[in-house]
Amino acid sequence: MEETIALFRPVGGDELRLIAESGYHAFPPRLPAQPIFYPVQNEEYAIQIARDWSAKGPDSKSGYVTRFTVKAEYLSQFQVQKVGGSLHLEYWIPAEKLAEFNQNIVGLIEVIAEFHGK
Repeated sequence: MEETIALFRPVGGDELRLIAESGYHAFPPRLPAQPIFYPVQNEEYAIQIARDWSAKGPDSKSGYVTRFTVKAEYLSQFQVQKVGGSLHLEYWIPAEKLAEFNQNIVGLIEVIAEFHGK
């Protein structure tokens, strides 16, 4: 059996809608101003972003946490980036590799938490 790694990604309502349109199999392409796709290593960090940023943002007022697994062999080409405290660990996937990344997701992308602003 192939080894996989569980990752998390905070998303807003628009991105979640596009994930749903894929049948929960893929993340949508990045926008031109978004050169990096950044899945995170732990649920707590993803919750922080979804709750404290996405749900309070000027646009969607909703934040969701997704969980998914990726083939470990594929993911090994990317280094983990520490972007704050020890909790803030993420992968930086270049936007041009996102389609390839999506092909290495095993199973479905699940929504495991949601937050709504006022």
